[in-house]
Amino acid sequence: MALSYFWKVWLRPNLLTQEVGNDYIAEVSTIGNTLHNEQIAQRIVQGRSELRLETIVSILAQRDEIVREALQQGSSVQDGNARISPRILGNWIGSEARYAPDAHKITCNMTPTAELRTALGAVGVEVLGVRESGAYIGLVTDAATGKTDGTATPNEDIIIEGDKIKVAPDGETGLGVFFVAAGGTETPVAHRLTENNPKKVIARVPALTAGTYTLVIKTRFTSGNNTLKDVRTITYSQSLTVA
Repeated sequence: MALSYFWKVWLRPNLLTQEVGNDYIAEVSTIGNTLHNEQIAQRIVQGRSELRLETIVSILAQRDEIVREALQQGSSVQDGNARISPRILGNWIGSEARYAPDAHKITCNMTPTAELRTALGAVGVEVLGVRESGAYIGLVTDAATGKTDGTATPNEDIIIEGDKIKVAPDGETGLGVFFVAAGGTETPVAHRLTENNPKKVIARVPALTAGTYTLVIKTRFTSGNNTLKDVRTITYSQSLTVA
């Protein structure tokens, strides 16, 4: 298949293999490319749909609600791009084991359809090089499960690794670790950071409702005892899912 699209990627040090000095992972540059229902609806309208923009947005919102309810009921959902299936994480000890919220997590798997896999065959990759050693979040680990797959457990710690991510100056209003919902609502980490260093921050996940969030750190830290004049916002490229 001919290549029609190209993903631009940066290389970052692989924090899972810190003992290897020349190991990198690719980070797809998606800045400004997140589509929400409103943007999808606008594209449908631009395709000369006879439906009004507000009508399409309403239909998409209703679909989202129906999909969520179907998953709550234990059904799988499949559209033209992905199959979403219910899943429970955790170990079950003994044949009489029962569900325990502190040991198990209700979540979902997403699997691309054959149509999406075929479409991705038209994608090439353009390596932009190794990203400069500026401030970045490279890896987030759910301390409750040890997983680095983008899941986060409410009221448990996450381990944030990267560079220049220390929240400083301490106690300054507007700084800290935040979880940003799809609608833009920011929920700050209220619990005092367990660890707050330039390369590692350990933060307690707030009691968030189920959904997908963007992890953001706001800080004026730069190096040593130096601080920036303006607040720096550091965004994790991978979304975090709270079940």
